[in-house]
Amino acid sequence: MPQNHLTILTGASRGMGLAMAQQLLKSGNTLICIARSANPDLALEAKAAGVTLEQWQQDLSQGEQAAHQLQAWLNARGPQAFASATLINNAGVIPRIAPLSASDAADLANALRVGLEAPMLLTAAFLAATESWTVPRKVLNISSGLGRRAMASQAAYCAAKAGMDHFTRCVALDEAIKPHGAKVCSLAPGVIDTDMQVQLRGADPAAFPDRQNFANLKTGGQLTSPADAATRVLAWLERADFGANPVADVRDA
Repeated sequence: MPQNHLTILTGASRGMGLAMAQQLLKSGNTLICIARSANPDLALEAKAAGVTLEQWQQDLSQGEQAAHQLQAWLNARGPQAFASATLINNAGVIPRIAPLSASDAADLANALRVGLEAPMLLTAAFLAATESWTVPRKVLNISSGLGRRAMASQAAYCAAKAGMDHFTRCVALDEAIKPHGAKVCSLAPGVIDTDMQVQLRGADPAAFPDRQNFANLKTGGQLTSPADAATRVLAWLERADFGANPVADVRDA
């Protein structure tokens, strides 16, 4: 049995995604990162660590292409290639912060494609290609508290994360009745000090009533660093009861 563990990670070029990628660069791991751009520093770190790393430059607004590429890659390896296989859907975007009535159609479509359509397509491809594999398989969807709580001027982001939560519940039901079904979880990672938070704090107060609340999180020191958030998320992934609750929050630990 191989001792090589496979992880596929989207949105790995910056923020918590990059921090997760860096923490996964350990002996015995193979890491596939899917993002619009490659990170040259990550490639150097992988080489130094002796870890197999592939960085697929893919715009996840074109999720069908990414899904086809992933399924073909997995099919070419087969069920004996890895000791485990994990998909982490981390990528997401916030469109221009505004009420839905003032939103741009293309901007909304992009946010929904990256935040909901691509994770669903990649999950389908991953599960289809590995269905005959008897090794442990996991899907971790990075959700948000905003998938469970409405917020003004955040319709697209909230909808994408709520959809992610609910399709994860459906997949959990699908996989539970299979002999070697995958474990799945849609996990809210807490409030993290990333570019997305900068975007929220910099929004027009007239268009975003919650702007000050996000500013207060920063000044109050309540934001988790990307590295610390990555550590907590990856620890959740390793829990013995991973997937027992298909929709979870790291703050519930």
